[in-house]
Amino acid sequence: MTATRLRLTIAFAALLIGVTPALAQQRVATPEQRIDRLEKQLRQVQRQVFPKGQPADTAGFSDEPAATQSSFRTLDDRLSGLERQLADVLRQSEENGHRVTVMEAELARLRSDQEQRLGALERAAAAAAAAQAAAPTAIVEPSPAPTTQKPKTPPKTGAKTPATAEAKPAAIPPAVVAVDPANDPAELAYDEGFKLWQAGKYDEAITTLRAFSSAYPKHRRTSWANNLAGRALLDKGEPRAAAEALLANYRSNPSGERAADSLYYLGQALMQLNQPAQACKAYSELESVYGAAMRAELKRLLPAAKADARCS
Repeated sequence: MTATRLRLTIAFAALLIGVTPALAQQRVATPEQRIDRLEKQLRQVQRQVFPKGQPADTAGFSDEPAATQSSFRTLDDRLSGLERQLADVLRQSEENGHRVTVMEAELARLRSDQEQRLGALERAAAAAAAAQAAAPTAIVEPSPAPTTQKPKTPPKTGAKTPATAEAKPAAIPPAVVAVDPANDPAELAYDEGFKLWQAGKYDEAITTLRAFSSAYPKHRRTSWANNLAGRALLDKGEPRAAAEALLANYRSNPSGERAADSLYYLGQALMQLNQPAQACKAYSELESVYGAAMRAELKRLLPAAKADARCS
């Protein structure tokens, strides 16, 4: 019995000695086995995530049909174009912001200057009224004008007597001759520009009206000509140039006969520039400076213009 157990023990030990290396080899996987296992697992995951087919492993190489070099260059060019367009938009936005800031400062300066001028005019009118009221008391007893008496001489035959000499009337100053508007060259020049604008010949009208303003800078029609030139630019489809011309007309001569019109059409130009807030400021300036002194036509057009700009 003991010999039998000994033989079984030896056989079992030999079996263990032969099996252990095989088990060790099975437990330690080689790198190739590990890679194969990972590839199988990845394919299983891809089949679950992409049931219609596996995606391209790479992109941007000429030998891969999923993404060619030409498609990559096309996408890159499109991205570059979008970046350039975005840069242009940002630049234009900054330029527009700067222009708006300058116009706001200019409007504020003009409002302050206008208030100072109106105050000076009111003070001058009050002083003139006070002086006119005090004038009658100052000249109730005017002092007689000094006269030079000539020595009396006996009158000669045929000579005029002093009474006859004193009866001679004083020299009458020449009368002021009114200029007929039909023959006034300035009026004719302005009418020519107006007719060109009315006919839709905006370039010729602008040239004629600016030539008129240069030739007659002090004429009452200069305010009309500058305003009409700005309107011609607006009708021509150049709202930015029109806004500059109209603002310059209002700034250079706020008391001109068409300065209020320039403020109204400045608001119209700003609306075409897609700046309703600035247009509302121009309309507010128009109401605060001119108020009831506006022409009836402007009073009729202003409410609709403010509603279009959604002014508060």
